[in-house]
Amino acid sequence: MKQENELKWVTEARIAGGYKLELTFNDGCHRIFDCLPLIDKYQMFAPLRDTEVFANFALDGWTVSWLNGTIDIAPEHLYECGDAA
Repeated sequence: MKQENELKWVTEARIAGGYKLELTFNDGCHRIFDCLPLIDKYQMFAPLRDTEVFANFALDGWTVSWLNGTIDIAPEHLYECGDAA
């Protein structure tokens, strides 16, 4: 039986158009997360406006990250705020 407070992490990710990521989590759930609101609101995400930078993400074992891990988004945020895919 799964518990609600079970740790979540990203196991797969791909670009889903624009600044959206299609994500698969360790519990098998799929989410679509739109990064544009973060890019628009927070200066730390501004480098992701460059589509080549955005597309060049990596999985670091827990979440997606960019620019050698200098930018990432908490997997819990991706999970909770992403739309069901």
